[in-house]
Amino acid sequence: MTRRIRTTRRGVVRPTGVRRAVAVAAAMLVAGGLLSACTQSAPLPGVSYSSADGDLKEFATPTKPVVFSGTTVSGSRFDSKDYLGKVLVVNFWYAGCGPCQREAPALEKLATQYAGRGVQFVGVNVRDPVGQAAPFQTTYKVSYPSILDSPNHSLVQYAFSEVLPPTATPTTMILTRTHGVLAYQVGQVTNTTTVGDLIQDALKAPA
Repeated sequence: MTRRIRTTRRGVVRPTGVRRAVAVAAAMLVAGGLLSACTQSAPLPGVSYSSADGDLKEFATPTKPVVFSGTTVSGSRFDSKDYLGKVLVVNFWYAGCGPCQREAPALEKLATQYAGRGVQFVGVNVRDPVGQAAPFQTTYKVSYPSILDSPNHSLVQYAFSEVLPPTATPTTMILTRTHGVLAYQVGQVTNTTTVGDLIQDALKAPA
């Protein structure tokens, strides 16, 4: 699906020294793709389901697991490894993105609907410092955490680039309980029923 790169046993390069610099540079390229807001991604191989408008896709087989972590808007630490056994819904966004603003109530509705049902929502802010991200969370009453990825050297975007590089903002990815990507939405989430069905598929996917 994507170009092969050297990985560790957990599937994510742990860069230090020169390797870290290379990783950060690669992450910046990924971020550049994300910041081209609301552009349509090219179809990806292995897709078994595609919505009528082509923005929402589900894979026949999930990707390899994605491992990621970072500091959130509230200053806490989010580590995907702490949520193994739970489905993750990962939303890439930034405060000035119009579609991100418009989809926030839909995502919050889904997060509330699936609270306590083995599903964890997490945002990945691709651009903003805390001073811009925090008011967004307050204005749109977002209850789930968001990682500030730009101050964290875009390492979350880099982790996802190994399996399914996000190409636009917003992008929402649905990960299985073992954190392989099962489905993704490029652009604004508008149909909560369909996204909910994909979350259900992720909950039923083999561990």
